[in-house]
Amino acid sequence: MTTSPFDQEPKRPGLFSSLRASFLTGLVVIMPIGLTIWLVWKVFGWIDGFVLPLVPANLNPEEYIGINLRGIGVIFLFLFTIIVGWVAKGLIGRSLIRFGESLVDRTPVVRSIYSGIKQIAETVFAQSERSFEKACLIEYPRKGIWAVAFISTDTKGEIAEKAPSMGGLVSVFVPTTPNPTSGFLLFFPQEDVIELDMSIEDAAKLVISAGLVYPNGEKAKQAIEAQLKKAS
Repeated sequence: MTTSPFDQEPKRPGLFSSLRASFLTGLVVIMPIGLTIWLVWKVFGWIDGFVLPLVPANLNPEEYIGINLRGIGVIFLFLFTIIVGWVAKGLIGRSLIRFGESLVDRTPVVRSIYSGIKQIAETVFAQSERSFEKACLIEYPRKGIWAVAFISTDTKGEIAEKAPSMGGLVSVFVPTTPNPTSGFLLFFPQEDVIELDMSIEDAAKLVISAGLVYPNGEKAKQAIEAQLKKAS
């Protein structure tokens, strides 16, 4: 193989470029771990600061060892929640809950706040099935623009009866980026909803990353490379 005097050898990356690439790679590895640890640490501290002042001194381990143990309040809250749930399942507990709710229903402002929080808690924690059925594609906010959404349920009740549709309506939740917990509840005709093969977790990652993380990206890349090899 002959080389031309005009051929230039590829330049090796300099020391600064190598250090910059290593630094960025390190950030990709460290940031998720560090932020997760920091967030868990902060949440534990917030719970400790709220729960520990309510715990009797003779039950607080810090009184005996003299060290601030992060997470003790979380343990007390966990045990207290289990005890409350166990009592609430009994006859006396159910009677007390009904009596308390009857008092709350007589208070105008507190009644609205309590009922809203109770519905959210029952929806999130009390259901054994998944909150969403499948990920889907819809044309939103207008024709020609596509959005990733989550199918909740088939629309029922008064909305399904009064909204005109040929094949029924589907309740769809359209999340916002990068916070998928907020969004819009829309009722789409079933024929306008395209179900996706990707899982709900993969669709959530796609939304949170603002389109930077696609599911099965490596598999799709391998399939494209295989097709190029066959074509060549």
